[in-house]
Amino acid sequence: MQVSENQVVSIDYTLKNDQGEVLDSSAEGEPLAYLHGHHNVISGLENALTGKSVGDTFTVTIPPEEAYGIRDESMTQTVPRHLFQGVDEIVPGMKFHAEAEHGVNVVTVLAVEGDQVHLDANHELAGQTLHFDVTIRDIRPATEDEITHGHAHGPDGHHAH
Repeated sequence: MQVSENQVVSIDYTLKNDQGEVLDSSAEGEPLAYLHGHHNVISGLENALTGKSVGDTFTVTIPPEEAYGIRDESMTQTVPRHLFQGVDEIVPGMKFHAEAEHGVNVVTVLAVEGDQVHLDANHELAGQTLHFDVTIRDIRPATEDEITHGHAHGPDGHHAH
């Protein structure tokens, strides 16, 4: 069986940046199971997995355009400190959930100057070239439920409770 649309694919992966630092890995836990063809993973990874089989091991380099996009400086903004009611200390690197036009964005604090807080709503991996080491562990047909919902459920295709 090959990776194709409406298959649930389980992969072991390690994600590194251009410097070779490990950013994320499934090594400590279960493989990542996702529904292929439904944008559950970044497009560059989905494209690289298409047509592969169980047991295949490969490395793929994904440019920002097929990963989390190019950094957009218009997504940085400065807001007054009083918007963070109930937060005693704000330091660079802290992340907050912010209401946005299409749901909720994660914003990262870049700097704090007096009563001004500089925020960045870019994905933390925006602008980065990503390097994935991938091993395909399992491929199975998705259930009708999974296809309807657009994502993988549990190992047997049912919602986890």
